[in-house]
Amino acid sequence: MIIQRFSVNNYPVQTILSWVQSNEVAIPEIQRPFVWSSTQVRDLVDSLYNGFPVGYLITWKNPNVRLKDGSTSNGKRILIDGQQRVTALMTAILGKEVFDSNYRRRRITIAFNPTLRKFEVLNSIIKKDSQWISDISEIFSPGFKILDKIRDYCALNPEVSQEDILHAIDALKSILNITIGLIELNPDLDIDEVTEIFIRINSSGLTLSQADFAMSKIAVDEIYGGNLLRKAIDYFSHLAVKPEFIDIIRENDAAFMETEYFPKLQWLKDDRENLYDPDYKDIIRVAFTYKFRRGPLQELVALLSGRNFETREYQENIAEESFAILKEGVFDFMNETHFKRFIMIIRSAGFIDPFMIRSKNALNFSYVLYLTLKENGVHPSLIETYVRRWFVMSVLKSRYSSSPESQFSFDIKRLTETNPIQYMEDVLKSELSDAYWEYSLPLEMDTSVTSHPLYHAFLAAQVKLNDKGFLSKDILVSDLIKLKGDLHHIYPREFLKNQGFDKGLINQIANFAVAQSEINIAIGKKDPGQYFTELVNQCNGGSIKYGGITSFRQLEENLAEHCIPLDFIKTGPLPYHEFLLKRRQLMASKIRRYFGLL
Repeated sequence: MIIQRFSVNNYPVQTILSWVQSNEVAIPEIQRPFVWSSTQVRDLVDSLYNGFPVGYLITWKNPNVRLKDGSTSNGKRILIDGQQRVTALMTAILGKEVFDSNYRRRRITIAFNPTLRKFEVLNSIIKKDSQWISDISEIFSPGFKILDKIRDYCALNPEVSQEDILHAIDALKSILNITIGLIELNPDLDIDEVTEIFIRINSSGLTLSQADFAMSKIAVDEIYGGNLLRKAIDYFSHLAVKPEFIDIIRENDAAFMETEYFPKLQWLKDDRENLYDPDYKDIIRVAFTYKFRRGPLQELVALLSGRNFETREYQENIAEESFAILKEGVFDFMNETHFKRFIMIIRSAGFIDPFMIRSKNALNFSYVLYLTLKENGVHPSLIETYVRRWFVMSVLKSRYSSSPESQFSFDIKRLTETNPIQYMEDVLKSELSDAYWEYSLPLEMDTSVTSHPLYHAFLAAQVKLNDKGFLSKDILVSDLIKLKGDLHHIYPREFLKNQGFDKGLINQIANFAVAQSEINIAIGKKDPGQYFTELVNQCNGGSIKYGGITSFRQLEENLAEHCIPLDFIKTGPLPYHEFLLKRRQLMASKIRRYFGLL
């Protein structure tokens, strides 16, 4: 027999809004930016007025929690789908302010023309037009007198029929009686099941992550300060990208500035670092894994709800303790010293630009590792070494690209249940064996994706080893990365194209080298045999055509730095396929040498 674990009911708009106002239904994103445009708000009101469907709302009931005195507290319903629609109705119908994308409070005012039965976003022209009621929220206010409004309106517009205006305004007021479908999910559903239901029902194809559910749970909590914690997480992620956002906080949220959270994040106002700009999902994932020694965020939702995993009951003391532990983790994440030292470690591994870090989760777990080792009292020099090596290993092996939560859980448990140094050494030796460096890595570099993590690792190696740009005498690869220098085709694109090679082979990462724009332009589409012959002549006292290298020693050093076989200046360029094979091997050897220096 199939057990239905949800219910579907229809409720009037007025009932749903009253639930939200009384906090019976919690909107977790109510304090976050409202992303709908003003015209979307207008269209929603227009759809309700014309009796068009506006989609289902979905709520998920929190479980009932056993309190310390033995009594039971009924769980609150969280609105997990329909937040934008409900917020739109609250600003249009109830006249509530919303936060825009800059976290500024503002009203979205919808005007109504009862003659045309048309809605528009209020503007200066409509405001002066007597045929428009400037703000429909006045019609829904408790003290609204419909007959007085009709009299005043008809006095300004004598040509209209009072009866028509009465019908139009009465129809508008009846929006409150329009029913909206509400799917109520049972509290015993886990996050994966709720996510699946959401995806199947939501016609827009949006998805919810476990982090979304976790953050929703945090946001609606007022007993243990979850609402403030959520705001702090939001503000930190916003400030990390836009330090000037501090002025918005000062202007609009004086109350938050008086909390213990503000001093923890105000240092970001002077921070211009962009290597690691965490969003709220990154913050909650790192804080949870680090403090709770777990990976799946659905377990965080259960703990914040007070779940006792042994008895399967929900207890208040577990919820209280879980919020306190999570808060500690978030504070440690936001700590200026921790954050800056962690980024310094990543930069010291040669990863100096955000484009070089494709996997945010590799960065996230490396921060978990940093915080965990620091909490365990590991010597700072060892922390630096192992965080560097673990991060680079994670990039090379794409360790957190597939099923990251499972891998997070696996690694954090072994790091905390065994000797962490020994565990890391065992993993590094296993993942980066001699066979990997000599055979697997060169084979894996057979790709034309320049955003591939292996190519980024090669660039990081060049940065770490202070290599100069291709054919550059003084300009470093690190300088070119910062200045967005060119990716030069060692065997030029047009040359290979004329030889009949396809795009996939032309753009192999083994055919790229970071170069100054002027060098790249000077080479153009020349045959490698031609421009390398000219380079040899340049070193023999001939005219300088490419960069400033004028000696064979400098040229040999530069080619070695870029893993280009010296055959090019001794016997001439290799056949293209042979060149790719040989250069991949040289690039792999360079990355191995680089890793040994970490």
